[in-house]
Amino acid sequence: MNQKSVKHEDYILFPVETNYIKPNDSLDIILNKTSYIVEDNDYLVIAETPISISQGRLVDEAEYIPSLKAKFLAFIWSKYIWGYLLGPILGIKKRTIKNLRKLPPDAAQHKELVLQLYGWKHALKPASEAGIDLTNAPGTYVSLLPENPDKIAKNMSKTLKEKSKKNVNVLIVDSDATYKIKNKYFTALPTAIPPIKTNMGIYAYILGQISTNCGSTPIASSSPIDIKEGLKITNICEDYQRLNNNMETIHDIKKKLNEDNNISMKYLDSIVHTPAIVVRKRECQKDDS
Repeated sequence: MNQKSVKHEDYILFPVETNYIKPNDSLDIILNKTSYIVEDNDYLVIAETPISISQGRLVDEAEYIPSLKAKFLAFIWSKYIWGYLLGPILGIKKRTIKNLRKLPPDAAQHKELVLQLYGWKHALKPASEAGIDLTNAPGTYVSLLPENPDKIAKNMSKTLKEKSKKNVNVLIVDSDATYKIKNKYFTALPTAIPPIKTNMGIYAYILGQISTNCGSTPIASSSPIDIKEGLKITNICEDYQRLNNNMETIHDIKKKLNEDNNISMKYLDSIVHTPAIVVRKRECQKDDS
């Protein structure tokens, strides 16, 4: 089979394409497609969302009735204080500011979910709270971070070894940022690989504006990995995903789909997904012609 590949400086990327992974679907669909690609010492980099969805980690935001606290967080704190005051002062991305200023009414339901599941520390973050993903779930559902991602990564690596006879390090990644200040790494996310300090919520977001943004976060690894290499590989894959995805925000997607502002399962099933990428160091590539 002719496998698509993309060269990227010191690495070669092999995108793994699948249909939409639904709740309770086996992740073997990724491993089966990967087993004939991998070589020893490759990385299999998997987005956290398909893993979460396969675990059934979906929550319906429509079931959450916004409290006054949630309404304040959505429409005063996030939309106006961050969208018009703190965001510009701290120099956050113009795209983020634009998205905050056009938060839809159901943002209050989202904030209520964050408050109930993760508390104020994460709810005060104006966007991307606690790794909750709004972009790849149908209707009014969102997906939470995977449960026990370290165990998932180790199990997938073990299964891949059985299928391919190759030693492959599995990385599970999230698009939320890791920051660095004085060689100390930290993130707002509840989980990440060592030595990244985790679960900092709004504190990481504010401190991150005066720190180095290291890009996306590796939240689990099947084997110990140097933090610099882990971040580099994570961001190479994130860059690939971003370049091959033309719809930037959940609100943009919803506007393109239907009148009730929800993503349908039919739509998710109709498009090709790239839940994982095999990453290989160039010197390990047998045929780089």
